[in-house]
Amino acid sequence: MECGRIAIRAVVRDDGNGHISGSVMGKKSRIRALAICILREGDRLLLHEGVDPVRGIRFGRPLGGGIEFGEHSRDAVVREIREELGAEITDVELLGIMESIYVYEGAPGHEIVFVYSGRFVDESLYERASLTVTEGKRQFEAYWRSPQDLKEQSILLVPEGIADLL
Repeated sequence: MECGRIAIRAVVRDDGNGHISGSVMGKKSRIRALAICILREGDRLLLHEGVDPVRGIRFGRPLGGGIEFGEHSRDAVVREIREELGAEITDVELLGIMESIYVYEGAPGHEIVFVYSGRFVDESLYERASLTVTEGKRQFEAYWRSPQDLKEQSILLVPEGIADLL
């Protein structure tokens, strides 16, 4: 369904207490709510890259993270970019909401993903080949990748279907 510029990909109901849960292969699992940000410079996107060690698939995902209870998804994406990069973003707009059901490291995952676009306040960040991301005690690099880079390096853009929102 299209609502102006917002594409709704999933309708999710909770138990009335804000809990969304289900059962996967006999185990109680929860659906994770995420907010991610498409940070773009020309045709390049800023992506965290990884490899599923079980399937050997390389992937690239926009930065962002979990939405805290009582937090609006827009506020979550601004907070996540601030926490991960130490950077502020502006012009934050909701592009769409996606449902992502996937397998990573051999385990099923299920996410409702709020996809935003935004721009760095500090424009010098667009000039760097990569940016260091801090997530708790862990650090990794995020890289600017064009569609051609993704194709040539066999990097799958995730969540699946996000390219439709670009």
